[in-house]
Amino acid sequence: MNELQQPQGAATEKQTKKINVRDLCYAGLFAAVIAVTAQISIPMPLGVPMTMQTFSITLAAVVLGSRRSALSTVIYLALGAIGIPVLANFTGGIDKFVGPTGGFLISFPLMAFIIGLGVEHRKAFKGAYVAALIAGTLANYAVGVVMFCLLMKKSVSVAMAACVLPFIPTAIIKAALASALGFAIRKRIPDIRT
Repeated sequence: MNELQQPQGAATEKQTKKINVRDLCYAGLFAAVIAVTAQISIPMPLGVPMTMQTFSITLAAVVLGSRRSALSTVIYLALGAIGIPVLANFTGGIDKFVGPTGGFLISFPLMAFIIGLGVEHRKAFKGAYVAALIAGTLANYAVGVVMFCLLMKKSVSVAMAACVLPFIPTAIIKAALASALGFAIRKRIPDIRT
């Protein structure tokens, strides 16, 4: 069956899986938002700063959905990896990805994708968004803690004290704010809704 003979639904499904210029523009825009909010950073005693990056990751996931938000985080991380100072405290370079906070950085695409899936399936499954928000955040913490333990040669309890426990209250606040703002933005941009 050639493309002319394909049912209309099949062609539409095939088109929605492609990344187009609009997707790249939205992803680039949110990569810039992540870069700006990364500079809102509070140093913490054990080396893992408190930043607004996860606020922006959640915001991107809510507004853009799974694929576009994951792409926006990949763009952001690629810029940081090549040395452009978009990471926290105007830093960049591949060394940031193999340092104590590297696990948090490399988990951003996974976090965004999971939360975005929850957004896309929230009408079909009651509680899908909240479950995905929690799962995405836990994925971010899990990868970050594992890498912190491996690189710093610390126990899980020390890593939890350094990387998770101090951040739980602000994570809840950031998730709630990003969700409220993200859904408000999503309603106003018809071509983003999936």
